[in-house]
This record gives sequence, structure tokens and C-alpha cells, in this order.
Amino acid sequence: MVVAVSVCELHLPAVRSLKGKRRIVKSLVERIHRRYRVSVAETAFHDLHQRAEIAIAAVAVREGELTHLMQQLRDLIDAESEAILTFWEPQFIEGHDS
Repeated sequence: MVVAVSVCELHLPAVRSLKGKRRIVKSLVERIHRRYRVSVAETAFHDLHQRAEIAIAAVAVREGELTHLMQQLRDLIDAESEAILTFWEPQFIEGHDS
């Protein structure tokens, strides 16, 4: 078993209010969850208009599966026109076999 966790930070240059930020981040989080069925949440910078942090976690049998999944997730986030990905750091944690 392998667990992948990635924290990404986003810059939202056109956002002028927390309501505008919430719209973009909530849409992105829901899209990620719906498409890939991973755990995903906004985890930091809740009171800043133009900055957001999203954390993503997934579990699989092999690291190769998660490497591919993490690249797909990064591509999806990179494609968000209203956000600029400023930090992306996936980490893989291997569990023990039973």
C-alpha cells in the first residue's frame, strides 16, 4: 500500500474578495474530488483573497499508479484559468504489507 499526499499553493491574481476566492477554490476542489475520487480540502490561507492552499490525499497498491494520478491532478490544477500554481510537492508514504 502507498499513500500520496500533495500540498499545492495557488495564486488567484484577479480575485478581489473572499467570496470570489471561495467560488474558484470550491469549484476546483469539487472538480478534483468528482473526477478522481481523492480526499481534497482547502487547508490554509482562508482569510487571504489571492492565496489558497489545497491538500490532496490518495491511496493505491503501487507507487506508479499514484505517480500517474498526481501528474493528472497537477495538470488539472495547472489548467485552472483563474489560478496560478505556485507550489506543488507530492510525497509518497509506503505502508507495510500484511
